[in-house]
Amino acid sequence: MKHKKSITVLSSVIVLLAIIGASVGIFSSGGPGPYDIETVRGETVTVYGKGLYKHMSQDVAPQGIAQDYVTLFVGVPLLIISLIWARRGSLKGRFLLAGTLGYFLVTYLFYLVMGMYNILFLVYVILLGTTFFAFAQTLLSFDLTNISERFSERTPVKFIGGFLLFNSIAIALMWLQVVVPPLLDGSIIPGQVEHYTTLIVQGLDLGLLLPLSFVSGLLFIKRKPFGYLLTPVYFIFLSILMTALTAKVVAMGMLGQNIMPAIVIIPFFGLVSIICSILIFKNIREPVHEYA
Repeated sequence: MKHKKSITVLSSVIVLLAIIGASVGIFSSGGPGPYDIETVRGETVTVYGKGLYKHMSQDVAPQGIAQDYVTLFVGVPLLIISLIWARRGSLKGRFLLAGTLGYFLVTYLFYLVMGMYNILFLVYVILLGTTFFAFAQTLLSFDLTNISERFSERTPVKFIGGFLLFNSIAIALMWLQVVVPPLLDGSIIPGQVEHYTTLIVQGLDLGLLLPLSFVSGLLFIKRKPFGYLLTPVYFIFLSILMTALTAKVVAMGMLGQNIMPAIVIIPFFGLVSIICSILIFKNIREPVHEYA
């Protein structure tokens, strides 16, 4: 694997800081408890008031804690396992590493730009930087000239790529249902903005992640080199992300919020993502020198 040393060093830093960040998010508890504030838009929002996310809203803070559990007990172990596997020369291990790094990259991008300022600001900054460069170097370690030869001719590209197309369109429509109606009725700002600056999740999804999902799926269906590179990586990322989103939905349900139909849709997307990841890995041919 190209860039093995630097990827190993960066991944080790990510593991250490992610453990610290997620643990603080889960186990910190100080604060006055829930209280109401009036936003600059004149609306009342209940603030969580406890622990690391004490300045986040009562709807969002528990979701951050739920994701910290997934990061700590799913993301970190996967990162360690995939790094060891990739260092042994496994192509599957490298795909798993890239997808897992993609999850960390997106996670701490959101934490940095959406989370209310807290004592872990510099930790988030370092995690964003290290995950970006580790992710980029891992992607650059793939040889696109013969990547298609590493996949079986029986790879179900239409099903796998088609799901990425469906994923991008379905989630885009879901987010547009949040954004467009207020524009049409003149209220402009959706209630989901709460006391934050803007719709960070919806904006980054619509502007970056969903177009990447669509393009990856389309290129995979057409059996293009970039499709063979991006699609396995995206599905690993999506599998972990949907696991985190499922945890978030469960956390919201435990607070008594209405979680229908999300409790059905999100786990379904997660299950299909995992199935597609397995199908992809079953059709990858490892280099002959894998464990040499």
